[in-house]
Amino acid sequence: MNTKQLAALFFLAALWGASFLFMRIAAPAIGPVLTIELRVLIAGIVLLLYAWLFKKTVDIRKYWKEFLVIGALNAALPFTLIATATLHISASMAAILNSTTPLFTALASLVFLQEPLTLKKWIAIFMGTFGVSILVGWSPLPFSLETILSALFSILAALAYGCAGVYAKKAFVGVSSLSLAIGQQLGAALVLLPFAASHTSIKAISPIVVFSVIALAVFCTAIAYLFYFYLLASVGPTKTLSVTFLVPGFGVIWGMIFLHEKITFGMIVGLIIILSSIFLLSDVKMETPNQTLRRLRAR
Repeated sequence: MNTKQLAALFFLAALWGASFLFMRIAAPAIGPVLTIELRVLIAGIVLLLYAWLFKKTVDIRKYWKEFLVIGALNAALPFTLIATATLHISASMAAILNSTTPLFTALASLVFLQEPLTLKKWIAIFMGTFGVSILVGWSPLPFSLETILSALFSILAALAYGCAGVYAKKAFVGVSSLSLAIGQQLGAALVLLPFAASHTSIKAISPIVVFSVIALAVFCTAIAYLFYFYLLASVGPTKTLSVTFLVPGFGVIWGMIFLHEKITFGMIVGLIIILSSIFLLSDVKMETPNQTLRRLRAR
């Protein structure tokens, strides 16, 4: 990657890493569900405005049912689970736990796409599981039911991301990335709307909470997707997915700087083991959507 592309990669990682910080600030004040409803709704509107201003072709009516599913799996459910988790665990820990997504993607591919798990993949999955156990068990947080459930919510969010990746691989062949991003955000907003509308427990809203919600939606979601599209087009999916290694690092950095979160030796060890497991997976050649469809039809 050249300097411009490398800068875009780090900026994308910084934005996605900051999302855990902003959820940690907003969720306790207005609740996890309303936080995420505002995130996806505002992001969807911003991306629609971008498409209109730059005359980008977007088609979300044809796949509206699929967009509801991907919106639930890739945004509404995982975002809400992570926002709920940040009520009791640090933004740093939530960011590290979320980095296990590629491990769950491999498992989801085995179940739904019949992609075999090689020895290297199994080793990566066991390493990732071991890293999570160290991260949660060797942390400064009290070993309480709230901590365990919050860690579980973060892991379930990673599982949802993994299933969403497999679903998108089968359902959106030939659909533009921008259409997928807009449809996903608006689909998630529709899924969460009844839950957000029934939410009445809102504390006093400070300017920092308002800024966190706006930053979460505009910068960490809408603008982040535009950087993501740029990288996909310029360097390809494999190099773009290297952002996975950078996001938890930025999540930890932002938590240390702005929330004064303490980083322990156990967290560092857990992070290193998890990232090592992801590195093992990143060396495995992935099928393209068309290859997957041809293989499934052959069965």
